[in-house]
Amino acid sequence: MLLASYTGHPLEAGLDEAGRGCLAGPVFAAAVILPPDFTSAFLNDSKLMTARRRELVRADICREAVAWAVAEASPAEIARLNIANASYLAMHRAVAALAQVPQHLLVDGNRFHSYAGIEHTCFIKGDGRYRSIAAASVLAKTFRDDRMHELARQFPAYGWEQNAGYPTEKHRAAIRAQGPCEHHRMGFRLL
Repeated sequence: MLLASYTGHPLEAGLDEAGRGCLAGPVFAAAVILPPDFTSAFLNDSKLMTARRRELVRADICREAVAWAVAEASPAEIARLNIANASYLAMHRAVAALAQVPQHLLVDGNRFHSYAGIEHTCFIKGDGRYRSIAAASVLAKTFRDDRMHELARQFPAYGWEQNAGYPTEKHRAAIRAQGPCEHHRMGFRLL
């Protein structure tokens, strides 16, 4: 059972990212403020949900959240900043894009760079503990998957519609055969 809140603040935002371990594409982050009575039958850590359930829950979140936003950091920013700092940048951008200013941030993970003086608390595996973090994980994952599907149409050899840029055997074989493209993270070990 996911918890509704950590602080009890009505404007507590959950934060999570998607795509940190990928070889290609941006890293995405989402910030979500849910109403205290939010319910969705399938809400969970996005990694434990089917793609179909993620899409159903995404619709619930987008319709019922007090505020939500999704942001990204590009492969060039990842190369310049490193993946951890690029993830924080994407999270900061998501918080900045919220229609409401959060009173507290619940962050999935063990580290975070403070943003705009807003208090934050980090939780390892927070997407399996708090509704707002789970909701952020669903939005970050689904919006990133959408982007990777778009990129897959432009670069079909890499199989991104199936692997979302993660280091699968097919993806690495395509990098060997075709070489990397501008969406690959050149600071990562691609092969």
